[in-house]
Amino acid sequence: MCYCVNENVFPQSASPVFIDTRQAFGYFFVMIILVSNDDGIHSEGIHALEAAMQSLGQVWTVAPEQGMSAVGRALTLHRPLRATQIADRRIMVNGTPSDCVNLAVNGLLPEKPGLVVSGINNGANMADDIPYSGTVAAAFEATIWGIPAIAVSLACRKNCDFGPAARFAARVAGAVLARGLPPDTFLNINIPNTQGRPIDSYRFTHQGKSIYEGKIEKRLNPRGETYYWIGGDGEQHHDIPGCDAEAVSNSCASITPIQTDHTNYKALELLKTWPI
Repeated sequence: MCYCVNENVFPQSASPVFIDTRQAFGYFFVMIILVSNDDGIHSEGIHALEAAMQSLGQVWTVAPEQGMSAVGRALTLHRPLRATQIADRRIMVNGTPSDCVNLAVNGLLPEKPGLVVSGINNGANMADDIPYSGTVAAAFEATIWGIPAIAVSLACRKNCDFGPAARFAARVAGAVLARGLPPDTFLNINIPNTQGRPIDSYRFTHQGKSIYEGKIEKRLNPRGETYYWIGGDGEQHHDIPGCDAEAVSNSCASITPIQTDHTNYKALELLKTWPI
């Protein structure tokens, strides 16, 4: 069962908020909000997210110049990166989502951002797909630099309406700014495709489990050389109560806290008993 959206947790119109990373703007202080993604700076999802974040602070966008899906947390270490300003406070980088956040935080922005929001991804990032996601990686990168972050994905591939997802993301962002997040933790948000209807329910969830087909397509190019496509749609999941995929399949937004510490502490205690 989904929870109704609590307006005290996710207010319809979040007020501009605080944190100690603010940029002077006339007589006021305006927080910088960094927006990034893995679908590229020209994607429809990032434009919707930029517009939705305007009420919370001064939006800067630093995003890949082209799609970078499934690159995970890759950093570009063996070639120089180029950052090109294409509009006011909009910069494209010929690199990965992690590159974008790293460059933004450590050199491109005038001040450290108070929040990083990554997305809106065209397609869900749930279950075992989470580590592959460049959208999630941008939020992970922000978190290791000590910046609150959320990753936002829409469970839709074609004819998507990003408006409801963007507005819900702004509500969650307002709650994060007002309440903060636990150390070394960011939020991975997956939103069902409501075809334009408002997001009126959500669940706090844990990571689910994917079902992969293991499909590989082997082909020949015109020169007779073999090449491969990794296949499968990656959209099947085990039916696990309380997980991200279950929430989205029941038309609820899923909000999953992800931690940067990958240690399996139960296994660690078991390993300490091994006589090696």
